Amino acid sequence: MVSENSDASGGDSTALALKILVAGGFGVGKTTLVGAVSEIRPLRTEELLSEAGQSVDDTDGVGRKVTTTVAMDFGRITIRSGLSLYLFGTPGQDRFWFLWDELSTGALGAVVLADTRRLEDCFPAVDYFEHRRIPFVVAVNCFADARAYGAQDVSRALDLDRGTPVVLCDARDRDSGKEVLIRLVEYAGRVHTARLLESVG
Repeated sequence: MVSENSDASGGDSTALALKILVAGGFGVGKTTLVGAVSEIRPLRTEELLSEAGQSVDDTDGVGRKVTTTVAMDFGRITIRSGLSLYLFGTPGQDRFWFLWDELSTGALGAVVLADTRRLEDCFPAVDYFEHRRIPFVVAVNCFADARAYGAQDVSRALDLDRGTPVVLCDARDRDSGKEVLIRLVEYAGRVHTARLLESVG
């Protein structure tokens, strides 16, 4: 996703806009991360949790959660001059996974948010991106009441492919979220470059 802009002096400057997905289980902090890092007012498609959804959505461990994303979240952040990231937060519940194929089209990579209290909830996202060969990093959202685990412990527990980065973060903190995104861009860049070299070699 590349856009070209002309500056006021008449010279052309090319700005690069990259599409990034923010995925993970229900209630892991995807909407919070997108909102924390976005430099524009984020688009949110949250609805109140209903009694009808109680039999479908597993709210164990996130009892204080009262809303849920039903389509996507959207935000934008400028990493440096000429490089912006468009962030698309995916819905976490199984019944909305049909949206993932549309959202993932053209994505450079993804952040898979993980909660160590419900680590199994991020397995579907890990599987999704591995099978589609979309580079991703796992970002462990460090909740205050969650037991602390190191990056290597999480990597082993998720059986990640060798080299897949695992980072610790606070989804509420802009600087922490930005570091996660920078790590993803760097990693995805290496992966895509290696694949390009393989294809021409």
